[in-house]
Amino acid sequence: MNYLSLATFIYSFNENNLMISFDKFTLKNGLRVVVHQDQSTSMAAMIVMYDVGSRDENPEKTGFAHLFEHLMFGGSANIPKYDEPLEKAGGINNAYTTNDLTTYYLSLPAQNLETAFWLESDRMNMLAFSEKSLEVQRNVVTEEFRQTHLNQPYGDAWLLLSPLAYKVHPYQWPTIGREISHIQNAVMEDVRTFYNRFYNPNNAILVVAGNVDLTDVMRLSEKWFAPIANQGQNIRMLPKEPEQTEMRFLETCRDVPSEMIFKVWKMCSRLDAKYHATDLLSDIFGNGNSSRFYRNLIMEQKLFTELDAYITGSLDEGLFVISGRLSPGISLEKADHAISLEISKLQDKRIDDSELQKVKNKAEVQLTFSRMNIINKAISLAFGELIGDAGLINTETEKYQAVTSEQILSIAQELLTPERCSTLYYRTQK
Repeated sequence: MNYLSLATFIYSFNENNLMISFDKFTLKNGLRVVVHQDQSTSMAAMIVMYDVGSRDENPEKTGFAHLFEHLMFGGSANIPKYDEPLEKAGGINNAYTTNDLTTYYLSLPAQNLETAFWLESDRMNMLAFSEKSLEVQRNVVTEEFRQTHLNQPYGDAWLLLSPLAYKVHPYQWPTIGREISHIQNAVMEDVRTFYNRFYNPNNAILVVAGNVDLTDVMRLSEKWFAPIANQGQNIRMLPKEPEQTEMRFLETCRDVPSEMIFKVWKMCSRLDAKYHATDLLSDIFGNGNSSRFYRNLIMEQKLFTELDAYITGSLDEGLFVISGRLSPGISLEKADHAISLEISKLQDKRIDDSELQKVKNKAEVQLTFSRMNIINKAISLAFGELIGDAGLINTETEKYQAVTSEQILSIAQELLTPERCSTLYYRTQK
């Protein structure tokens, strides 16, 4: 057997949460495999998560991680059209790319599980590179760039915000890329180099979930994935973003229906002990109709028609984001001042335990609902394994519930300072 290790993790039901049981093993080529058995469904889900995102790109050749998301559906050595055999097996599929990772996922009737192994292993082993495929996907991605970032109202906001907030770290460009020419100028040599470095078994995590049998998954993993050799090594040496010590400001003017404001602060990484408290802090400001922003700045003062607060959740130092669409006749300066006042209120006084418990409960509900979908559950297992341990899926609720009002106050005071803030005013053309 080509297994480096095999471990079983069994969790039992507790009064708050149904814990997720799983097994995991590692093939000799480095592929980590996680198996979750759920006999309540007739379906199976397969996730292949690659440890590559836009942060791994050459600053002069950005957008490649997202380009590869498209290229991986362009056919492999033995499968000219990926979708056809999957659809015949009753399956569906999709993929997404972030700054940190690339995920391919599918679901199909459990009895057709081997079709999934065949499809995913073939494109990991030998993607069908051709000038025609590259040209087609290059055109698709450049058109997507135009539609979502150049021709859509506010579409270029993150093209402006990312380099405003980051000066060194590759989060300074969005997943779509820094500029459209980088994809337009992509050549076959660039594509092969990127594939050989990142699309390897030792840079991927395979999750199989649903009405599956562990022994069968081990056999199929051995048959389809164990023979795949690693063509490269992903050694990540990213520059650390220096601490921001002064306010940054940018304004732009576009043909948009209303003015918007964006304010971002660099926050901790995904694995930092402060992450869950920072996430709840954003919810206190902007999650739902009972949030402070909605009650005070939308309903009471009517300064905004929309106002959100959220975090990027990046693996490296991410962003705490506040973005809002202004009501007619309200100036950006007045709206900005109102946001600052709301921040000051939270920094001046510890929040009531009842208000904190409310956002904790919302977080728990969202986590619980995410586990009802077999694909989402499998993605959560893959992400947990990517950042250290698939078992993290079973500790998220506990970590949110452990946050105290004192921690919220401390993070608000430490994080949301003017000198750490980058602000974008998005003005309408007069």
